Order: sequence, then structure tokens, then C-alpha cells
Amino acid sequence: MMTQKQKTIAIYIVPLILLCIPLLGNLFSSEVRWSASDFLIAGVLLFTTAFLINLVRNKIKKQSRKTLACILILLALALIWLELAVGVFGSPFAGS
Repeated sequence: MMTQKQKTIAIYIVPLILLCIPLLGNLFSSEVRWSASDFLIAGVLLFTTAFLINLVRNKIKKQSRKTLACILILLALALIWLELAVGVFGSPFAGS
């Protein structure tokens, strides 16, 4: 059984692991071209998501509401990431 501190650490390690994937791609492939600003934006998005999920986990008591809130947070992350990556909605937010 994991303690609260271990769960919190695990929540914040996931963004680090996810950011290592494009970093390794940058180092070993010419097809991946992330700039420092790409890493900064991805880091802000991922760590904000981790912070919000940790906040929900600590503040909301009812399990069904926790699950729903976490799903909504992850859905928002996915939509923002998709918009920034390929401009799905064609908003000025994506540079379109």
C-alpha cells in the first residue's frame, strides 16, 4: 500500500517521464524537433495537470466525484495539447 506522500511523488514523476520521451527523440532522431519553448509549454501543461489532479485527490472526498474531476482535467489537457500540436479547432491559441 502506498502512503499519501508516495502517491503525491508518483503524480509528479509522471510528467517528468513523459517529458523524457521527446527529449530522447531530440537526442537520437532528426525527426523530433522540440525547442526549449516546446518543452516549457509541455512542462507547464503537464505539471499543472498533475497539480490539479493532486488537489482533487486531496480535497474531494467522494470517489465518484474525484474520478469525474480527474477525467475532466485529463480531457482538458488532451484538448489543449491537440490544439497546440495540430490546430484542431483553428483558434488563434494554436497560432492559426
